[in-house]
Amino acid sequence: RRGRPKARSAAAALRRLNSAVQYVPYRGALGPRSALRLVRQYDIVADCSDNVPTRYLVSDACVLAGKPLVSGSALRLEGQLVVYNYRGGPCYRCLFPQPPPPDSVTNCADGGVLGVVTGIIGCMQALEVLKIASGMGSSFNQHMLMFDALEGRFRNIKLRPKKPDCAVCGDNPSVTCLQDYEAFCGSSATDKCRTLQLLPSKDRISVQQYKELLDEQVPHVLLDVRPQVEVDICRLEHAVHIPLSKLEEKNEESLQYLQKRICEEKQRTDDQASVHVYVVCKLGNDSQKAVKILQELPAEEFGSVLAKDIKGGLMAWATKIDSTFPQY
Repeated sequence: RRGRPKARSAAAALRRLNSAVQYVPYRGALGPRSALRLVRQYDIVADCSDNVPTRYLVSDACVLAGKPLVSGSALRLEGQLVVYNYRGGPCYRCLFPQPPPPDSVTNCADGGVLGVVTGIIGCMQALEVLKIASGMGSSFNQHMLMFDALEGRFRNIKLRPKKPDCAVCGDNPSVTCLQDYEAFCGSSATDKCRTLQLLPSKDRISVQQYKELLDEQVPHVLLDVRPQVEVDICRLEHAVHIPLSKLEEKNEESLQYLQKRICEEKQRTDDQASVHVYVVCKLGNDSQKAVKILQELPAEEFGSVLAKDIKGGLMAWATKIDSTFPQY
């Protein structure tokens, strides 16, 4: 329900389904100070979070409290299910000792997720919780369930066993209390859209500054690096579209096309001034990655590419410049 905290909204919905069960909503973000105290009150924990720091936090808390963790995740058209820290099985850190680079992680807010997929994984989590609570046990402490909604397939992947040298559940653990997981992962414990800072301020401009360039008709190339499916939803008409994936693989045809557009734009100048390439995406994260790639292109082939990213991307454009531009 809009305007109500998720926990309270979920508890209210569950009470309508089954009023005989006691539901206790906790309002507020889970943190190192509260996690262990909460986890110790329950026999089984289900992790439905949407960010890496919280997954490490919940897993470590379950290991320290000696509780099984039924962990589910979903992104786009795929889902996963694992039971950690149960009957000698591995914990989350056993499988992922170090967090991934922050700019390589895509959450639901950034990448989207089909609601049916989360429903399927959530039902599977509920089933495993009931099996563990009833004493039947779970086979997913030794296997990971992977669901591909596009193909309609389930796969079981055998997990590596519990690691004797694991930092939290190993023979000589170094993690004996909960820590600052946002600092450990280098990212925020939130399911909101991430704002990355990969470039110095000199290589970035605001949407307001870009609007001024347009109004003054300054020669430039606007490069849209979103996937085709997003470009089909909405785009700025004057933008050149090359997906980030094509830039990352140094696709020759795409780079030649970009070089051609830069040369065409340069003809509008005195042929001596440099032409800027301004890069845009949805949120201003992929555009920064693209700028880094453009800055590393060989000068003998592409000349000096003056690339900058547009902070906040097209969603900032929609919010601050053009209220009629679609937000998605």
